[in-house]
Amino acid sequence: MAIKHTALSALAFATALGAATVPHAATAQSGYASESMHAGTVEIPVNKSQVVTADVPIDRAMIGNDSIADILPVSDRSVYVLGKEIGTTSLTLYDRSNRVIAVMDIAVGPDVLSLREQMADLMPGEGVDARMTGDSILLSGTVSDVGVADRAVQLAAAYAGEDKVVNLMTLGGSQQVMLEVRFAEVSRSIGKDLGVRTFFGANRVSGATGPGSQLTPGDGTSNFGNGDLGVGDVTNAFGVITRSFTDILGLDVDVALDALEEKGLAKTLAEPTLVALSGQQASFLAGGEFPVPVVQSGGVGGGGQAGITVEFKSFGVGLGFTPTVLSNKVINLIVEPEVSSIDQSASITLNGIRIPGLQTRRASTVLELRDGESFAIAGLLQRDFQTTVNQVPLLGSIPLIGTLFRSTSFQKGETELLIIVTPRLVAPIRPEQVQLPTDRVKDPIQADVLLNGNAHRTNDLPPIAGDTPANTQQGTETNAQEAADGYEY
Repeated sequence: MAIKHTALSALAFATALGAATVPHAATAQSGYASESMHAGTVEIPVNKSQVVTADVPIDRAMIGNDSIADILPVSDRSVYVLGKEIGTTSLTLYDRSNRVIAVMDIAVGPDVLSLREQMADLMPGEGVDARMTGDSILLSGTVSDVGVADRAVQLAAAYAGEDKVVNLMTLGGSQQVMLEVRFAEVSRSIGKDLGVRTFFGANRVSGATGPGSQLTPGDGTSNFGNGDLGVGDVTNAFGVITRSFTDILGLDVDVALDALEEKGLAKTLAEPTLVALSGQQASFLAGGEFPVPVVQSGGVGGGGQAGITVEFKSFGVGLGFTPTVLSNKVINLIVEPEVSSIDQSASITLNGIRIPGLQTRRASTVLELRDGESFAIAGLLQRDFQTTVNQVPLLGSIPLIGTLFRSTSFQKGETELLIIVTPRLVAPIRPEQVQLPTDRVKDPIQADVLLNGNAHRTNDLPPIAGDTPANTQQGTETNAQEAADGYEY
């Protein structure tokens, strides 16, 4: 470590050096007791200076590391200190009797003085303090919202770098966000089935056409050895018509016609409401869980078999969101809604265990809204279309007559999901504003129950403190409407 000596006897240039003095941090006391020698810490930005003064004449000054800071004499009671590079060192002052006047720490780092001025101009009224700590900037104080804290960190990063900012700021008060979410799903399906089953036979010719046609061992009465012809059962059809025809191309024909047309419309709706602190994550799930067996690769169960554990997979209407309250009541939201349901068509069978699949629709977005504003996630539309034609080759293609040898099925489905999200800033309410449903019901009177059959009595509650006449009138009208609709408390 280099030690630089400066003798003040050669001081002859106390010209305008324009540096601000720090009297409290650097002024030495006249008493030379050991506990009073340390005069504190002087913070100097890089390439800037400070003037250190003492209340007694200074004969000699020593700097511990002249690569961090340099000193020049100004007068017999002051020393000019220039910060050269980031670091810490010490400055020692001596009097004419070669006794130590004071020892002070010199900390050279980012320019926190200019940073404080900029934060005061750009963020007036905010209690943000900046100070040097080594080669980093430490931010402390209380701010009104997260947006102010983010701007303060960005300003500090411009002076010291992104990795050199220590954020110890706190919010002035906890801010809570209530998220109102509405899930609306509309499912529409159309299906048409037209099936034809035909039996025909003459002399040594017989046959059957239609879904589920089969030849099974029988009692030997058919024309094919001891086999019996048959078709699949007609079930879940809306109408079935049968007719027998004789002498059609020399054949006796029995025809069964089944028809079904389906139209369905379903609407599902969930309205979860979540409350979370600013910057904290909240989640919601309305649904269930189903077990999934998992084979452990390293474990062995009884009989030398691989160990199996059970994991549960969730499904239903789920929501995860992280709110961050910015300035001017702007709310930054990370929203992740999800709607899933069990899909048997996507199931698999493993070792005799049937594991269902899931039909999932998931969205993830980041946006900013003001208090009470809403946004919608739409376009989650799913269309399914399926047409099936079963027929006897060649015979099913004959016009008109081919209908007797053909079965058709038409299925079409459409599902659309709409999600509406509304964030709101919330605050606690007074205890006298809280009313429970049980507050409106009083204990019954035995005579009233036996004579009039009234199982309970309605309690006339006074209006909530702070309600205006308009609100009271509106509540009265609402109660009257509920009574007219048959609503009972």
